[in-house]
Amino acid sequence: MSDALAGIDDIDWAELKHAYGTAEDVPDMLRDLYRSEKAADAAEDLLVHVYHQGGAVCSAAPAALPHVLGAAADPAIAPAVRRELLELVGSLAYTANTADPRFVTDAWPAAWDLAVSDLLPLLHDPAPTSRIAAADALAEARHRADEVIAALRARWVVEPDQEARAQLIDGVGWLVPHADPQCEDSLDWLRQLMQGAEPAARLVAVRALRRALPGQDDSAYARTVSEVLFGSEPATWEPGGGVSKSTVVWAIGLLGGDRVIRADAIRRLLTHAHPFVRGGALQAAADMLGRRRSAVTELLPAVARLLSDADPDNRLFAARVLGMCGHAARPWADALAAMATDEAEPYLAAQSHAIWALSRLGDARCVPPLVRRLSGERLGFSYHSVHAEGWGTYELSLTEVGAGLGAHADVLLPPLRARLTAARTLDARRALCQLLESWGAAAAPATPDLIDLLDTDAAVWALDALAAIGPAAAEAVPQERLRGLLDAPPEGQPFAPRCLALAYGRLTGDRQPALELQLPQLGEPYGQGNPATLLGELGPAGAPYVARLRELLPVHEEGWLPLRAAEALWKITGRADEIVPVLVRAIAPFAERGGAYRAITETVKLLAEIGAPAAPAEPVLRAFLEADERPVPHGTWRSVPEDDELCDAARAALLAISGDGPAFHAETTAKAPLPGDRGDGAASETHSTRR
Repeated sequence: MSDALAGIDDIDWAELKHAYGTAEDVPDMLRDLYRSEKAADAAEDLLVHVYHQGGAVCSAAPAALPHVLGAAADPAIAPAVRRELLELVGSLAYTANTADPRFVTDAWPAAWDLAVSDLLPLLHDPAPTSRIAAADALAEARHRADEVIAALRARWVVEPDQEARAQLIDGVGWLVPHADPQCEDSLDWLRQLMQGAEPAARLVAVRALRRALPGQDDSAYARTVSEVLFGSEPATWEPGGGVSKSTVVWAIGLLGGDRVIRADAIRRLLTHAHPFVRGGALQAAADMLGRRRSAVTELLPAVARLLSDADPDNRLFAARVLGMCGHAARPWADALAAMATDEAEPYLAAQSHAIWALSRLGDARCVPPLVRRLSGERLGFSYHSVHAEGWGTYELSLTEVGAGLGAHADVLLPPLRARLTAARTLDARRALCQLLESWGAAAAPATPDLIDLLDTDAAVWALDALAAIGPAAAEAVPQERLRGLLDAPPEGQPFAPRCLALAYGRLTGDRQPALELQLPQLGEPYGQGNPATLLGELGPAGAPYVARLRELLPVHEEGWLPLRAAEALWKITGRADEIVPVLVRAIAPFAERGGAYRAITETVKLLAEIGAPAAPAEPVLRAFLEADERPVPHGTWRSVPEDDELCDAARAALLAISGDGPAFHAETTAKAPLPGDRGDGAASETHSTRR
């Protein structure tokens, strides 16, 4: 302890900074590492203050570094604390290598060079967790790559721990691109491991080679991964044993970019005897389906077979994949309809996903089970939507499931109104109001319930729903009550005045309150609620604002602002010539690079509304439709629904441009009869987390 803390009081910590300001508190954190009852909290405090969330290396980091490493090397410190300290060191080194150089303190390189010398002996620490964390941190020692590679390889020869062996291989892969150009010896070593080591090490060696030689695919990689996946037991795939879905997904990713090879492997693994392997293959299938349209025919039938899997989570996931894929899942509508019942599927969450999948199909058989859910104690759907990346099977939101069911409002409204009356939380009231809003005029029978909510914290969403219902609601709500709501909006909701004024104007035709609140923010670049939307709703009466809207058109080349400004100009002036080039310019890059988000789809819908004068957009619209890689963000459950919506909008725009079809209106889809409705209520058909 004395050596590790030596010189700590000689540092002017008050002159140094960490994420929360002056670093005067860092010495006490370092001292607390040696107090067993405080050590774990002290290590956490150092991580939070000195590293925080990455992106920068503060001036306190190089000063603390030798003392952190001294504690990490001290056997008297608990292994878990030592590991966390070494992970702090690795995280700082990774940030220094990847952050904008102006956010990395000038003192870091010298301190890091000394730290590398202190880290190398820790490759031989008695605790495997310390050896793993040390190897991970050393993988960032790019300036001493040759020396560190030699140390990692030497340790691998005697390393007994499989997880540590994997980390050593990984480290070599990270460092080879920074080593002597004549590093064929290390590449040959990795190739030998790929061919002759234990299964887990073979997979890690493939990853290391892909990192060491980016963009240089080798058929041996996919061959090795296939040999491991189909020629060894799953427990041998992961360093340290065990079977996890994430390892399966990772291993499939190592096959490379060949679509045919990857799809074939996923199909085979979907029939594997181990449920976790099938589960991992389902995740890999979801990812591939979310990226490529061609994957639907290649993978969806194999996924559908798992609707009857013995593992309930696999059944749930399969139903969710089918729901994600929308109308492509129609051949399995009967299986989904059976799955939506207690008799066929005892797992409530799997039932919920089957109901959602049916609603995505437009199959009326989703309605009776949804009525039962709305009437029962366990809804099985969330009152909020999740927009997270990845393939978590969190609860779907009620709005996601029911927004397209306005044609069945007569059946769904009684239990929904009862649930709304009984709702005791803002989350519940908000979600139920949003569902009613999505149904528009079909929700008119719920007008009295919505009026009752105008005196609650859900007033904003209740008024939005009333505005969506339209004239029937406008006749039922006294205007003086609405004016009173504008004068005294709900407390604790800073957004309420603007939202209430906008809905009030839509309901009553009196736009003045909204104009007074929104016009000062005209030109804000983000979000769907740009004040330009309000000006567009004025129609020709918005003529006094045309000059300002024209000024906004060129401010941003893409995103919400050009869309909303162009939309407003179109609705006010009816002139397409000045806005179509702006709209085409806004969407064109996404046809090439992908990543089209909501504003891009809304822009395509506006082009459909414009019709024939939007002809310059035809090449971009066709590019959206002809792509195999979905031109939307990948890696989430929303990838396919968002791509479907973009494609529907693009088709509608092309029809409107050609004059062969009506202009696109988003609201028509919510009010039209469902495709599956025959009219009688029945249906037709692992290692470093920072990397």
